[in-house]
Amino acid sequence: MTFSIVGRCAETGQLGIAISSSSIAVGARCPWLRAGVGAVASQNITLPALGPQILDALESGLEPATALDQALTRNGYSQYRQVALLDSQGRSALFTGSQALGVHNAQAGEQCVAAGNLLAERGVVEAMVHAFEQGSGPLAERLLAALQAAMAAGGEAGPVHSAALQVVDDLTWPLVDLRVDWAEQDPIGELEHLWRAYRPQMRDYVTRALDPTRAPSYGVPGDE
Repeated sequence: MTFSIVGRCAETGQLGIAISSSSIAVGARCPWLRAGVGAVASQNITLPALGPQILDALESGLEPATALDQALTRNGYSQYRQVALLDSQGRSALFTGSQALGVHNAQAGEQCVAAGNLLAERGVVEAMVHAFEQGSGPLAERLLAALQAAMAAGGEAGPVHSAALQVVDDLTWPLVDLRVDWAEQDPIGELEHLWRAYRPQMRDYVTRALDPTRAPSYGVPGDE
């Protein structure tokens, strides 16, 4: 039903998640990130509360495995959950419950973790890790390449309909927060199209926020 890649850029310290699902609006429930703290993908039969709880535990100083175990124990029904996370140092933790849907897998790699359920085959997760590790360029592009590799390896057992990409840097808000909440076909391709449009403007929006006197204009009504 869902596959995701959580990654960290060793050069910049950025953290990010790219995720896709057969369900609507996967980006509204499953990816959770906090600058300087960590990134959590909570999926399968999703409990959105796990993301913020794990990030709070990481911020308090707990190691990833302990933070994950604490959140799962606190909420119960862990047999239905699948969670993948990285902290700001690149340390990882993974969990897949006994009631995970269909074919499922989870794997840690270099500066990344990937997980999926209701997959076409277990190798989909391995393809994501390999693509991320072999990728270059901005973190967002390496994450998107991992999603495309997942699809090339078979993706889900059925069609996917939503996708999301989030990246945090050193700001309190996301540097990248792009979503395709529903597409009949190729939501990952639509997400890549959004990224191509957003990338040239990304840093300008940071400038606009931090120093409005230097804000570039994009010619929209009222923007002079």
